[in-house]
Amino acid sequence: MNLRKRVFLAVAFAVLLFPCAAFAAQEQKAAAVQKPEAAQPALAALDEFKPDDAFVRDRLLLDRLQHDAFRYMWEHTFPESGLAYEDSRNKESGQATIGGSGFGVAAIVVAAERGWISRQDAVERVLRIATFLRDKTDRKNLHGAFPHWLDGRTGKTISFGEQDNGADLVETAFMMQGLLIARAYFSADTDQEKALRDCVTELWQDVDWHWFTRSENNGLYWHWSPTADFGMGMKISGFNEAMVAYVLALGSPTHPISREAAQFWYSTEEYQPKTGNGYTIEAANAYAGSMFLSHYSFIGLDPRRMADVHVRRGYMVRNITHTLMNRAYSLESAPAEHQFSEGFWGLTSCDIKGGYRYQSAYNEVGTVAPTAALSSMPYTPEYSMRVLWNIYDNYKDKMWGPFGPYDAFSLKDDWFDNSYLAIDQLPIVSMVENYRSGLLWSLFMNIPEVQEGLARMGVQPLPAANGFPQVVVPLKKTESGYELDALDLRRHPDTGLYTLPYSCEKDGMVFFTLEDASGKVIKRFTREGRQGDNVLEFPQFMPVSGDTFQLIMHIGDLTAGLPVRLN
Repeated sequence: MNLRKRVFLAVAFAVLLFPCAAFAAQEQKAAAVQKPEAAQPALAALDEFKPDDAFVRDRLLLDRLQHDAFRYMWEHTFPESGLAYEDSRNKESGQATIGGSGFGVAAIVVAAERGWISRQDAVERVLRIATFLRDKTDRKNLHGAFPHWLDGRTGKTISFGEQDNGADLVETAFMMQGLLIARAYFSADTDQEKALRDCVTELWQDVDWHWFTRSENNGLYWHWSPTADFGMGMKISGFNEAMVAYVLALGSPTHPISREAAQFWYSTEEYQPKTGNGYTIEAANAYAGSMFLSHYSFIGLDPRRMADVHVRRGYMVRNITHTLMNRAYSLESAPAEHQFSEGFWGLTSCDIKGGYRYQSAYNEVGTVAPTAALSSMPYTPEYSMRVLWNIYDNYKDKMWGPFGPYDAFSLKDDWFDNSYLAIDQLPIVSMVENYRSGLLWSLFMNIPEVQEGLARMGVQPLPAANGFPQVVVPLKKTESGYELDALDLRRHPDTGLYTLPYSCEKDGMVFFTLEDASGKVIKRFTREGRQGDNVLEFPQFMPVSGDTFQLIMHIGDLTAGLPVRLN
């Protein structure tokens, strides 16, 4: 038998079929780009190409997007508490969002890291939020949890529904996710940062996660009311936005739930595979649902480091597939009158003309929420950037306000929102940062209690394997069905390099070749791979052509191939 085994598309071909100024002065364009590798003599002309300013413009626009969206948390908040308005229009109501403010706490960490605000100002704001939650809310009577809404001036619970007038455990989990990220980031040996860490730890340890199992050892209940008890009867099952609630409940140092209780998360139909537009996703509700389901818990949870017996290809592949399905429905299956396009897609819960709607494929009314594509930046950077540039270049006057893109717009109805929702705007800051630097993922995933929760849940990194196991090649529709297209690569906005994840079973030299359609080798790369996850980075060395190439990975006696386009 030939020992050299050619394996296409992430070790096996079938595996990838499964998930079946605008600006002020330009920065110096060469600063972020590494010099090309030594060229083969025959390819000298290619290596003489000098990258253009496009990646610098990407960086500047992403800076503006994140900074503008962050300002919602900095300026659209109640001075008494630092908590964010649920809606940019409801200041007078006093209505503050717990989950949205948790996303905002994570955004404050990003702002401090990027220098938009001083570390001192950031600490003071998060400490104000934490002490208000500790001292002014009804958390002691809600078993350490918080309501969905509360009055941002007084701390009084605001009812979200007839029986939803008490604790909301998922909103609590989103707040704790943000606070624990802040506790990890503000680690300096100063009185204020110590006070912040102590306050967050007190809030964290007081959440009685076990109470919300109702001692039934079979899942967490979403709500508890001091007047209606567990009358809503709604249990938290996946896959949805609430995965972080189970991770935190399992990792709690004071009131953890059992492993058995956590298995309810996996028990329902939403953890069965679903299909749409040629793709198969390992765990999802019908057609994968709104995009926010792949955003909220993954502000802190790093999907690249997560797999389990139910999502064997890992949560990064799952979330990429969700995004590609959402985009594919918009481009291929939605009514033509909705005018969706490469720069206008993204279905999630948002404002619509005349109200608010949970939007997903086949449950949409032609309205795009920018957060759907922009918060998916870690999953589909090329396609998400196309949406961002379309908004900025073509709809900026109607769709870009003081806090970034407005919540939603519809070309079909010629309707452009002029307001913001915290739960849509603030995840943009964090998810774009996770794409750019992985900051929040690193902070959260290195918290011992989070590591304990993931371990007890049975979540662990993908096993080391040669190839591209965290890559999903997009599909294209043909007359006979669907076939593999190519992975669209975009230069990273902070380095100017193309980046691509790959994996190795063990340490060793890895050889890559980039071949054109005729099989001619266009470029060679050699890297020292480490066991587990790695990232291939290489500079732009030729003009963008739109051609599809084969990137071939050679390691030991195995070869893995991947169709790519360089954008």
